[in-house]
Amino acid sequence: MDTVIKRNQKTKKPGWFRLFIRAALLAGILGSGGALTIITSALILEPPPIQVQQSTVFYGADHSVIGEHHNGQKRYWKELDEISPEIINAVIAVEDREFYQHNGFDLPRIASAVAANIKSGSKAQGASTITQQYARNLFLTHDKTWSRKLEEAFYALRLESHYEKEEIIEGYINTIYFGHGAYGIEAASRLYFDKSSSDLSLAEASLLAGVPKGPSYYSPFSYPERAKDRQQIVLAAMETTGMITSEERQEAKNASLSIQPPGQLADDRIGPYFQDYIEHILQENEGIDPQLIDYGGLHVYTTLDPELQEKAEKWVRLEIPKDSELQGALAAIDPHSGDVRALVGGKDYDESTFNRVTNAARQPGSVLKPFLYYAALEDGFTPLTSFRSEPTEFETGENGKTYSPGNYGDIYADDFINMAEALAVSDNIFAVKTHLFLGPDALVETVKKAGIQANLDPIPSLALGTQNVRILDLAAGYSTFANGGQAVEPRFIQKITDAEGNVLMEQEQEKNQVFDPQKSYVITDMMKGMFDLSLDSYTSVTGRSISHLIDRPLAGKSGSTDYDSWMVGSAPQLTTAVWVGYDDNREMDHSNEGQISKRIWAQFMSEGLENELKMAFPPPEGIVKTEIDPETGLLGSEECGPARTVAFEKGTEPKRSCTDELEEEAKDSNTREDQKEDELPEQKEKFFDRLKKWFQ
Repeated sequence: MDTVIKRNQKTKKPGWFRLFIRAALLAGILGSGGALTIITSALILEPPPIQVQQSTVFYGADHSVIGEHHNGQKRYWKELDEISPEIINAVIAVEDREFYQHNGFDLPRIASAVAANIKSGSKAQGASTITQQYARNLFLTHDKTWSRKLEEAFYALRLESHYEKEEIIEGYINTIYFGHGAYGIEAASRLYFDKSSSDLSLAEASLLAGVPKGPSYYSPFSYPERAKDRQQIVLAAMETTGMITSEERQEAKNASLSIQPPGQLADDRIGPYFQDYIEHILQENEGIDPQLIDYGGLHVYTTLDPELQEKAEKWVRLEIPKDSELQGALAAIDPHSGDVRALVGGKDYDESTFNRVTNAARQPGSVLKPFLYYAALEDGFTPLTSFRSEPTEFETGENGKTYSPGNYGDIYADDFINMAEALAVSDNIFAVKTHLFLGPDALVETVKKAGIQANLDPIPSLALGTQNVRILDLAAGYSTFANGGQAVEPRFIQKITDAEGNVLMEQEQEKNQVFDPQKSYVITDMMKGMFDLSLDSYTSVTGRSISHLIDRPLAGKSGSTDYDSWMVGSAPQLTTAVWVGYDDNREMDHSNEGQISKRIWAQFMSEGLENELKMAFPPPEGIVKTEIDPETGLLGSEECGPARTVAFEKGTEPKRSCTDELEEEAKDSNTREDQKEDELPEQKEKFFDRLKKWFQ
């Protein structure tokens, strides 16, 4: 399929008589009576469609270019006023200095070429104008035959009779081949000098203008000396035509050129995993033909933040040992818009293009617990609801089968702990008790509400994340908590335009209030506990190892299975999910590898948000924050020691003070002392009776 992108067509009034006379002379020179008829037809036919193949360009959220899709051929279109005048003058001087005077073909050059070819017995001598070369690039092959020459003249006349000179030179300079897959001056400028064609100097422009004569022979990469020699020919032509002075020529000749090393050209895309998924969306979701993506000159405006992406790739690369088969992935989402701001599908794209963020489903472990405890809040739990943490055997209700989960390291409180503590230290017994108390369907339904696309079975072990979930879905699910209970689908593309700037697609985001705002805030507040060392009790909070890296309000949850290590969490501005593990489901060495996901997450969040305000999560109406005594779970007081601030839905906070508990304990203690005193005389009497009997 050919993608047709029509350039602006300006009809001008050509010198018809002059064109006809020159056409007749051309026919005489070429010795073909039929040529006159052909050329006459060229003057009266409709304007020829100008077909231009262009690369599809991907832009980041800041509208900077992050990559393109070109199937090995880089093609861009720049308007004439966006191109450096130096390159336009250089091309005209060396290729067709009579460009603005002729009407598509240069009779003296043609006559000279015909004479030379007759003398040599070949068709090696060329006489093509820029218009003819443009016609050849658009419509014809590069065979050197008389029939092709006639067709070339035919199309050149059609172009000249229907398009302005400015349109022709613009089209030509955007389609000529500069070698190494670069078509057009913009692609060449980026390829060789890593800059836009609008910024080319005279020295750079004159070097590039010489390349199309023989893109391989004059390649600045392969044969820099030949390219430099060719540059001198271009500069001489520019001086001869009065485009530059001798001083300017000498200055350009001696100028030092910084040609980009060819080794940097392999894959300069920013976020290659992200861009692969963009192409998937274009084809599968938007139904865009692959050839249109290859050559249609689409402009795809994405949500990727290039700076954030660089930091994400950096921390995945630095924390995962290079010589290890261990893999890692990261997805970062703006929780309010759903925009995917960074995506790392693996530690090294060159080694593996498999996108683990969008295509891999892994066991999430304890990172499902916030959804479980949200369901518990809906059932009337509060952060202070308690269960005993102790080794427990659960009946599954399946033919007498039992389920016996354990805590990490087989460490238990052997006492009652509350839900806030259980989340901070990731107590598995508390989670399974909650799961079974609510009924196993509650967690499944809550996860679905958050937009997590996974087929989950309502089984006891689901509370501990034993069924597979995608990394992208977990990032989106946690965004729901950070966004006050509003679920927003992950968005990769903001809009798509065609080569002319017409909007083909613009994605507006819809927010769905799937969770209660107050309960979402309570869960977010509870997730801050994993970094709060005051919650260390019978075991450490799970974020202790990275607490020194936390420099702003963050809420998160870690998780692990035998084969996976996770860290998912949010700041008010960003939600990030990190996974680390082996592709082949090999067991991890959690003593050495289990903390990597946390370190990646903490350092990425710290550096990625370093220029953002250190904001607290804004509480909605209906939230009260209360000082709670960690020992009793009651209202705090100076008499009871240090207290911790806990968020509650209004009306669910405790009403009793820890001092009430102290008074009751004191009363109980006094009662026990009185009882001991009452018993003491009787005990003494019995002792002397026994002593008397012993001596008798």
